[in-house]
Amino acid sequence: MLVHICCAVDSHYFLQKLQKDYPEEKLVGFFYDPNIHPYSEYCLRLLDVKRSCKILGIELIEGEYDTQNWLDAVRGLEKEPEKGARCAVCFDRRFEVCAQKAAELGEKYFTSTLLTSPKKSLKQLKSVGDALGERFGVIFVAPDYRKASGTQEQNIMAKEDQLYRQDYCGCLFGLTMQRDQQQKLADELFVPLSGQIQPESIEARIALYEKRWDMEGQGAPYKITKQRFLNWRLKFAQLKVRKAIVAAHILPYSTLRGNYTRGKIEYTLGILHYMSRDEVKFMELSEYNCLMQTDYATVTQLIFDPPAFEKEVALRALLQLDPYDLSTLVVVEHIPQNKIELLLDAQTYEDVKEVLIPLKN
Repeated sequence: MLVHICCAVDSHYFLQKLQKDYPEEKLVGFFYDPNIHPYSEYCLRLLDVKRSCKILGIELIEGEYDTQNWLDAVRGLEKEPEKGARCAVCFDRRFEVCAQKAAELGEKYFTSTLLTSPKKSLKQLKSVGDALGERFGVIFVAPDYRKASGTQEQNIMAKEDQLYRQDYCGCLFGLTMQRDQQQKLADELFVPLSGQIQPESIEARIALYEKRWDMEGQGAPYKITKQRFLNWRLKFAQLKVRKAIVAAHILPYSTLRGNYTRGKIEYTLGILHYMSRDEVKFMELSEYNCLMQTDYATVTQLIFDPPAFEKEVALRALLQLDPYDLSTLVVVEHIPQNKIELLLDAQTYEDVKEVLIPLKN
C-alpha cells in the first residue's frame, strides 16, 4: 500500500494504525507535498518524516518538489479560505500524483495521512480518492482514525515522540492569511541576504532537529522544551550621508520609534559615536573587528557574511549596554561627519522557540 504523507504528526499515528489494521500489507511512504512553502519548511517536515519512518521501519519515497506546477494549479484561488476551493485543488493534485505513483509501482492500494487532519473533510477526501483510484486502477483506502478519540491519541503520541509540530498547513497563501488574522509577522518567509540564521527561523529549527537526529544516532538522551523570548527581524535598512548611500551593517535588536530618523554625530563615548536623535549609535568596522575577533575588510563583506546571530547579540554586552537595550547600533567603515539619514524598518515581538537540552545518561 502506498501512503501519501503530509507531515510526521499525521503520519506517525496513521502509519501505526495501518500497520495494525493491514498486517499483510507492506506500507511504502510517499512524501509528495509541493504545496509546502518555503523550501526550508519542506526540508524540515521531510526530515521529521524520515525519522518517523525510520522508527516505524517503513520505506519512504520522496516525490518531486514541483512547486511551479502547484502554483499554476491554484492560480486565481490565492485568497480562498482554509477548506475552500484552493485546498480542494491542492489535495486533488497530490492525490492524483499519489494514485499514479501507486499504479507505477504495481501497488493495489493507496491512501493519505491527510485523512487524519481535522482541518480536512473526510467525505471530500474519500470522494476524490475513489475517483482517482478508479482512473488509475488502484483502490483508495479511507479509514477514519479520527473517531473514538483518535485525534487526541494522535496528539499524545506526537508529544511523546517529540515530533515537529508545524502551525500552518504549509501553503504560502494559507500562511499569510493566517498570520494576518493573528496579527503576527510571517517570519517564516524571512531569509536574510546574509544567510545568517535568525532565532526561531525555519533554518534554526532544521539545525535543532538535525542535532536531535545525531544525538539519537549516538544514543544520547535529550529533551526538547519551549522557551518564550523576544524575537527580532530586520525588514529594511538604508543609511545616507549627505544623500549618498553608505554601506552599513545593522546589529540585531536595533529599533527606531518610526522608520526614519536624521541627525549628526553629537558626541563620542569610548568606541561608540552617538547621533543627536533617536538613540542611534555608530561604531567603526575596525572596532567591531577588535571586539568580535574578526577581520572583515569592508562593511559590505560583513553584511553578506556576518558572524552567528547569537555572537552579534552578545556584542551589546561587550559594549556594556543595558541588557534590555533596543537602540540602533550601526557598523560603518568611517564615522559620518556630515548629515545622516537612516531608514530602518525592524520589528521586535514576543515569540516561542524550541530548545534541545542534552540529558545525563
